[in-house]
Amino acid sequence: MTGQTETLGPKGTVPAGLERFYGQALTWRDCRALAHDDESRMAFGTRDVRCTTITVPLDYANPTGKTASIGLLRRQATGIKVGSLLINPGGPGVSGMSAAASIAGKIKGTELAEKFDLVGFDPRGIGVSEPKIACLTDPEMDAERIEPENTTVAEEEAENKDFAAKCAERSGGADVLANVGTRDVVRDMDIMRSVLGDEKLNYVGYSYGTRIGTAYAEAFPANVRALVLDGAVDPNEDPVSQSIEQVKGFDKALDDFLAWCADKRSCTVKDKNTLRGLLEGLEKRPIDVGGRQLSASDATTGVAAALYSDETWTFLSGALNDLAKGDGEQLMLLADLYLGRSEDGKYSGTMSALVAVRCVDEPRITDRAQLEEATRKIVEGTKDSFMASTDPPLAALDPCAFWPVPNTSRPHQPEVAGVPPVLVISTTGDPATPYQAGVNLAKALGGRLLTYEATQHTVFMQGDACVDKLGTRYLVDLELPADGLRCKG
Repeated sequence: MTGQTETLGPKGTVPAGLERFYGQALTWRDCRALAHDDESRMAFGTRDVRCTTITVPLDYANPTGKTASIGLLRRQATGIKVGSLLINPGGPGVSGMSAAASIAGKIKGTELAEKFDLVGFDPRGIGVSEPKIACLTDPEMDAERIEPENTTVAEEEAENKDFAAKCAERSGGADVLANVGTRDVVRDMDIMRSVLGDEKLNYVGYSYGTRIGTAYAEAFPANVRALVLDGAVDPNEDPVSQSIEQVKGFDKALDDFLAWCADKRSCTVKDKNTLRGLLEGLEKRPIDVGGRQLSASDATTGVAAALYSDETWTFLSGALNDLAKGDGEQLMLLADLYLGRSEDGKYSGTMSALVAVRCVDEPRITDRAQLEEATRKIVEGTKDSFMASTDPPLAALDPCAFWPVPNTSRPHQPEVAGVPPVLVISTTGDPATPYQAGVNLAKALGGRLLTYEATQHTVFMQGDACVDKLGTRYLVDLELPADGLRCKG
């Protein structure tokens, strides 16, 4: 099908040497030709969306060298347009194109749909974008999920070293891995802003996407119009503290789920002891599921996946009822969805991308004494937490310690002088990005905090009338909610 070509850039300030990228033409076509997995095939068939790719430097320090391509999906505004609204759903490693197609359906007929082009993008290395991050083959991913945990430091480190080597080889080399971090994604976003015809950026970032939004505000403070950061990553928090708080967050969400189950006759599993017994049984003897095996690790992943929203609690209770009867199909489905495995056995690459981005976004630990101290903190910080590993973690160097390139970011206090007020949304019972992280991010950015009282991960443009109304007013009119305002789920 013939595409529609438009040239709307360059807009705003253009960094020297990047003129050809900031002013490139876009050709919008039917998205279905770009579908590459079950999720994208479903999302890209949505009516009224079109897709394109843009070209960006692989390495911004060498703009005349190799290039990368970034996939974009757009649902155009139905009325008088304010601008484009870029979306990133987090991960890192999740497709923004698929997320935008889903959100477009949820906000159809609203003021946001009328006044903004909704644009989702696949960050470099992910989904439609190329070169693609690739670490393990599909059979290797399946095998890893059922293998028993390593029992020695040497075994664990050998596996992690092999993983890092495979990532470099299969992703196209160390120069690809060196440039997949948040530092580079925000520079890609500024090119998107320009080629989409916007002087300033409007952006909604969820979860890890809040880190992208924060980094954009630091790199391009004068180019920001509005940022909504929902499900915040604390910019100052080190990875060890972040891991501890996340375990506690999922533990609290599990408590809320079990409290919900307590007075329901339909729930077989009503307490942690019962659930623990089921998982311990899987450690001894995994359950056959259609020629595959449900391990304790996969079952725990499936439980965690369902704790992201109370809307999936009914499904989770049914899956646990089935597990108690020796049927692991529904928990396997939850684990597959979380890990990006489609029905045909192919993986989306989300998990590989998550590791690759984190290895260049966060400082790595290579010193043995530091590693042992970090392990001790995690063990102590998650003591008695159900969602922590049943076995104490090995004090082994992780894949990032063997990464072939240095990290390009680190936790720090954002320097955002000149950035207009931003809106941070934080949910009291968020399992993945605990509430306090949003409080801290709003303070660090000098922004406004909107509190949502519920047990789920992120909320904006997902159907809550209170949050959606306040977020819309901010994006359309730059009107912030009153200080201290709370919405209840």
